[in-house]
Amino acid sequence: MKDTSFETKCIQSGYVPGNGEPRQIPIIQSTTFKYNTSEDMGKLFDLEASGYFYTRLQNPTNDYVAAKIAALEGGTAAMLTSSGQAASFYSIFNIASCGDHIVSSATIYGGTYNLFAVTMKRMGIDFTFVSPECSDEELEAAFRPNTKAVFGETIANPALVVLDIERFANAAHAHGVPLIIDNTFATPYLCRPFEFGADIVTHSTTKYMDGHGASTGGCIVDSGKFDWTKYPDKFPGLCTPDESYHGVTYTERFGLEGAYITKATAQLMRDFGSIQSPQNAFYINLGLESLPVRMERHSANAKKIAEYLSTNDKISWVKYSGLKGDKYYELAQKYLPKGSCGVVSFGVKGGRKAAEAFMKNLKLAAIETHVADARTCCLHPASATHRQMNDEELIAAGVSPDLVRYSVGLENADDLIADIEQALNSIKL
Repeated sequence: MKDTSFETKCIQSGYVPGNGEPRQIPIIQSTTFKYNTSEDMGKLFDLEASGYFYTRLQNPTNDYVAAKIAALEGGTAAMLTSSGQAASFYSIFNIASCGDHIVSSATIYGGTYNLFAVTMKRMGIDFTFVSPECSDEELEAAFRPNTKAVFGETIANPALVVLDIERFANAAHAHGVPLIIDNTFATPYLCRPFEFGADIVTHSTTKYMDGHGASTGGCIVDSGKFDWTKYPDKFPGLCTPDESYHGVTYTERFGLEGAYITKATAQLMRDFGSIQSPQNAFYINLGLESLPVRMERHSANAKKIAEYLSTNDKISWVKYSGLKGDKYYELAQKYLPKGSCGVVSFGVKGGRKAAEAFMKNLKLAAIETHVADARTCCLHPASATHRQMNDEELIAAGVSPDLVRYSVGLENADDLIADIEQALNSIKL
């Protein structure tokens, strides 16, 4: 039959049970797998046969879910990680090492910024952060001879900047490097970055993919389209023998469709061990089955609340790319025609103290570091996720001291608006 729709893939892809096998994805809660002979296991270690021998590298439950996410994104291969942070780290470290350089959008999640600007810098990988609205000349100037990738977020957390994926992809490809996109907030239901030129996609599956605050995880998906072999000097890890893994050359053995993910599994997961538990993968799969329905509701609720906030005289500003008049409305029409996710950012008149007072008076929305959940929650990033940044870094990341990140859940939108209104009315400064 013809290729199925996104909604059908959410239910059917990744795992196809055989006759008499479990209809739901089985949880293979085992660290190891038995073989009859050493020769059988040796073929697995040599990457000459497919199969499982140790869950730190691969597990059937995880692979079923990774295959589903790859199908949803339109990729050729994927791997699950223990968290979105692990996915961001692996996506870069798989192709960059000490002495290399990465170009990144400045408006990214605060934890990712710290990973890049502090932790990976100590590993000898340098990052240049550019405004997503930088001129073509400024973007061009950010590249160096040792640049190995460009990184950005489809919808920035929490600034809600919509990245011009196509423009950044063209710049990356002009310099012979891939574009890596964190697609957590959009999910493949709202945007599929590969269709606009991205090469690698990452996710914090903890967010909308799980959708219920039940499991932590991450995912990396490869488009299978970037030709590493055109730049063997830039990407020796993929194009020359890996002496730590029996001299295999990943692009020769697994082609463009499988080289990147196989290397990330055989090298990085082997050595760092940031695995996702099969139990968490099972929970994520349950979330994926309802992803289209939930994302429609999240987006519709958020748009209604953004429209309400934009008319409230106690709100100084509202950011939501699905709102007409928003700075990124036109880009959202291109990249996010089905909706702009469920996260709204806004400022309360009165600044930081007013924002904190507003959140303390909410009854339905909870103050949490979490986001993209079935339940509405909110956060003051300047004192939480982005507290490690100084004022200049906060401004560059699109985070002002008065910013409230409001993650709209699946509750009735009118109830949420009533809660916002009473919280605003209770502010006493």
